[in-house]
Amino acid sequence: MGQIDRIIQGGEDLFLTAGIKSVTMDDIAKHLGMSKKTIYQFFKDKNELVIALVKKKLQEDEDQMCALISKSGNVIEEMINMMKCSEEIFSRINPIVIHDMQKYHPEAWQQFQDFKAGVIVHTLEELLTKGIQQGYIRPDIDVKIMARMRVMQVEMGFNTSMFPLSEFSPWKVQYQLLEHFNFGICTLKGFKLLDEYKNVTAQ
Repeated sequence: MGQIDRIIQGGEDLFLTAGIKSVTMDDIAKHLGMSKKTIYQFFKDKNELVIALVKKKLQEDEDQMCALISKSGNVIEEMINMMKCSEEIFSRINPIVIHDMQKYHPEAWQQFQDFKAGVIVHTLEELLTKGIQQGYIRPDIDVKIMARMRVMQVEMGFNTSMFPLSEFSPWKVQYQLLEHFNFGICTLKGFKLLDEYKNVTAQ
């Protein structure tokens, strides 16, 4: 692993546990066992490091989504695999990171917003369209509306004013919203297959 990747990984380790605002470049240097001067050779400030980290993670998420879609046999399997992928992602994200990025690192936040509006919405639109063609997704839904609604659901799940961390698990919130979405867009054929994949006995 090169120096740049080491620094980005070190920042990620600390940001995910403590949030972005409370972590200093000194903290990252101590965590990595390197001098702060070395870090500044590659990143002029913490904001630049945050931007690099977000860019790296979004690319990884896009690659992961593409891999999941390519190995899935049908749209329902894609939906199940996306749920498993989401569990892994959301279980390690500290909601404070989202808050700090939005408030203190607008350029990184814009990257995240662009990713949602572009890659995620586009991927969801393709998934829903394919699901309609396969007979698993209701043909009466508006694909563009549902794709954007799903993205907004994810963002809403991170809203700590609506879902205080003292009362709600971020992953449980995301799982409930995703499950509600999945079952709401399925035809009877899709519902039955989704139920089978989840190993739930139909009532």
